[in-house]
Amino acid sequence: MKLSIGFSPCPNDTFIFDALVNHKIDTEGIEFEVSMEDVEQLNQWALQGALDITKISYGVLPSVRNHYQLLDSGSALGSGVGPLLISHPSQATVSVENTLVAIPGEHTTAHGLFSLAYPAARQKVFLRYDQIESFVQEGKGLGVIIHENRFTYESKGLVKRIDLGEYWEAHTQLPIPLGGIVMSRKFDTALQQKIDRLIQKSIVYAYAHNQVLNAFIQDNAQEMSEAIMRKHIELYVNQFSLSLGEKGRAAVQRLLLTFATASGQEIDLQSVFMKHG
Repeated sequence: MKLSIGFSPCPNDTFIFDALVNHKIDTEGIEFEVSMEDVEQLNQWALQGALDITKISYGVLPSVRNHYQLLDSGSALGSGVGPLLISHPSQATVSVENTLVAIPGEHTTAHGLFSLAYPAARQKVFLRYDQIESFVQEGKGLGVIIHENRFTYESKGLVKRIDLGEYWEAHTQLPIPLGGIVMSRKFDTALQQKIDRLIQKSIVYAYAHNQVLNAFIQDNAQEMSEAIMRKHIELYVNQFSLSLGEKGRAAVQRLLLTFATASGQEIDLQSVFMKHG
């Protein structure tokens, strides 16, 4: 059986999926057709129902819940992992509401969190996440950064205005859900559970062979240093990646309810999650 799967080329995703898609574990007769793209492209494809299994931003989950269910494994979720709003030092005190802000995709969790923190901010431009530091450096406006840019913005002379993840955690006392793995509802529960188990197995394999970062991670890491790659993995791959657990599910439910309410949607929180056996 062949299934299409999408995830980003970022080190946390390649770390998680390497063993699964590169035949380092027994996939129990399942082959994977891989697409690696920026998460906002994956969000767009999820809105179209294009892939069988895909990484998405939690910010888009309310809009794709009728086509997909959330798996228990593979999520990026935790404390101290949220997006940052940054600026050039010359714009360190400008009004956020009256300044152009670069966002890493309309459907990202980062956009949802920014909108919660600054509901009156309307001047936005949506860019790929790796274009935002340059946008801010050139004095074009503020920027919301994600992924490895958390580790590089200060070295480029930029300053943090607010940690949007800390904003969420302070208001909810819950970890911040950034991205998760969803699978099409056209597949039965047994197959969803099997894929979920295989992703967990892939993560366990990755941790057991983490002494050296393999070529799959390094070749897709867009010229990051090994130190940055390891920081990236350590930040975004954790116990919630193996299993959301009760606390992770509560955090996802709170985020979905918050985002759905803000957009005037109603949502059945329980139906979002894959059924457990």
